[in-house]
Amino acid sequence: MSTAVEQEADLPSGRLLRAISIALGAVVTLLGLAWAADLYRTMGVQFRTEQFLAVVLGLSTALVFLVRPLRRGTPRTRLPWYDALLALAAVAAGIWIAWHYPQLLRGFFRPSTEGLIATWTLFVLLLEALRRSAGWPLVIVVLAFVGYALVGHMVEGSLQTREVRLNRMIYYVSVDTSGILGLVLLIGVTVVIPFVFFGQLLAASGGAAFFNDVSLGLMGRFRGGAAKISVLASSLFGSINGIVVSNILATGVVTIPLMKKSGFRAEKAAAIEAASSNGGQLMPPVMGAVAFLMADFLQISYAEVAIAAIIPSLLYYIALFVQADLEAAKGNILRVPARDIPRLLKVIAQGWAFLLPFAVLIYALFSLGAQPETAALYACATVALIGFALGYGAQRLSLREVWNCIVRTGVSSADILMIAGAAGVIMGVLQLTGLGFALTMFLVSLGAGNILLLLIIAALLCIVLGMGMPTLGVYVLLAVLVAPALVEVGVQPLAAHMFILYLGMMSFVTPPVAIAAFFAANLARGEPMLTGFYAMRFSWTAYIIPFLFVFAPTLLMQGSPSAIVLAIGTAAVGVWFISAGMIGYGLRRMPPLARLVAVAGGAGLLLPHEVGPWAWGVNAAGLVLAAAVLAMEIVHRHRPDNTAAAE
Repeated sequence: MSTAVEQEADLPSGRLLRAISIALGAVVTLLGLAWAADLYRTMGVQFRTEQFLAVVLGLSTALVFLVRPLRRGTPRTRLPWYDALLALAAVAAGIWIAWHYPQLLRGFFRPSTEGLIATWTLFVLLLEALRRSAGWPLVIVVLAFVGYALVGHMVEGSLQTREVRLNRMIYYVSVDTSGILGLVLLIGVTVVIPFVFFGQLLAASGGAAFFNDVSLGLMGRFRGGAAKISVLASSLFGSINGIVVSNILATGVVTIPLMKKSGFRAEKAAAIEAASSNGGQLMPPVMGAVAFLMADFLQISYAEVAIAAIIPSLLYYIALFVQADLEAAKGNILRVPARDIPRLLKVIAQGWAFLLPFAVLIYALFSLGAQPETAALYACATVALIGFALGYGAQRLSLREVWNCIVRTGVSSADILMIAGAAGVIMGVLQLTGLGFALTMFLVSLGAGNILLLLIIAALLCIVLGMGMPTLGVYVLLAVLVAPALVEVGVQPLAAHMFILYLGMMSFVTPPVAIAAFFAANLARGEPMLTGFYAMRFSWTAYIIPFLFVFAPTLLMQGSPSAIVLAIGTAAVGVWFISAGMIGYGLRRMPPLARLVAVAGGAGLLLPHEVGPWAWGVNAAGLVLAAAVLAMEIVHRHRPDNTAAAE
């Protein structure tokens, strides 16, 4: 297998170990694609969904033990005997549970010894694989829920739960459809795998290079062009890929060196790339795995979720773009050298066909009403045809590279499936013990029915739980704990779940454990923690906008066209002024007072008028302050600057 596969799929280097890992990765991908294409039913093969999921989970868990060593971060050069044993046990447990699943269902109240051994094996191996792939934070959260379930019946008050014995709980979460083999894992296998495969095919065909070159051709001639290229390229590729670290790898290897070369300090270059790639989880048409899960939770179409995400995602990227521009102006960072900028018309002429998969995907999702996995398969077929027939530049798709994409998809998806399995454990515990309902009532009483207070509590939970946890894990946890409480006090269900998605996604750039920021900092050779704090600043809209769309549905594309246009216009202007105040540069370096007034004026404009009758007055005051700052900037822009020192 090629070196590229080893590196991109994070495969071990030993020959036999690599071959086994490649085979398992391919099997996981092909099983998911076959389910998405409904091949099993077409061929007349009949089995329960949970049986299928048990097999895939066993194989994926084994794959994690093959490619992730006991100590995270150390290279995998050989397979220790204990990891070989764990991998075999994972496969055996998954297949045994699948084969005996009908009998396991009948044994809920009197489980057999064999059933307990298999379910305990699956549970323990899942937790260890989760630790290797996602780290300790999510493992600790899962164990905390399991531990509370065992003692919750002894707690007095609203947080009291039903008494549950440990064996019955492990059996339940491993077998019941509200547990590990439930909705979250099903979406991980049948939806995430096809979309990850789509992203891999797109990159292998030259699509990622095309998006980078389009961004370079469009933005390279403007000040700070390298940063703007990062924002545009990451939004384009991230909207399809939806996997943050993969997006950084696809675009950051080009944009981060460009930004550093043009004059951005390493930490700011890495932060811009991390924030841009992280926003791919918000940007339609694909977003991330969480969006598909949200649609199932809310029992609405994915198209409704994608439409609701349009305005907040645009505001997110507008803020990023504005801050990149103002940072460049403040630091006197010029455009990309002309020799490094490709001719835009030539780029489009060579790669225009890569827009077709987007069109096919959007048409299938929104016009045909196809299931997300079906739409992803249509898009995969389209990009494969383009890759074989046209490619981009010197890149062409070959059968060998398609195989490489299949392998990389399986290895990348295995980590996601571990998170999905852990989320299933949490959901199963909440369902079995009644803790979910108890926590909802507790939060409602804690917030005393106050929506704003509950939102603040939810935001803090998102940020605290997100420190080291991936978006999917944070979302599932809060969707079953906090979202019902928000709905109980009057928040629209879609707004409540979008609120959790936006703040949960910030786990990737929020220190002290900011996965995306730290990964980008490694590429840029910058200081990780400082990169995380810069990434938080660049992503500030994701901390603020969710509070606004809870009170103003127009920001979720709900309302009259005129109200939506007005909300977009005032919010966009507000974003510019707040960003200018935060950066300290508008049309010149801004003195401290002007920065404060700019932020105040932008905040007044950002507030949607639907919040209440008084909001019109706040909008008017914001407009006056913003106009005053702008006038001051115009008058003083050509005067000597002694107000602020360079960073």
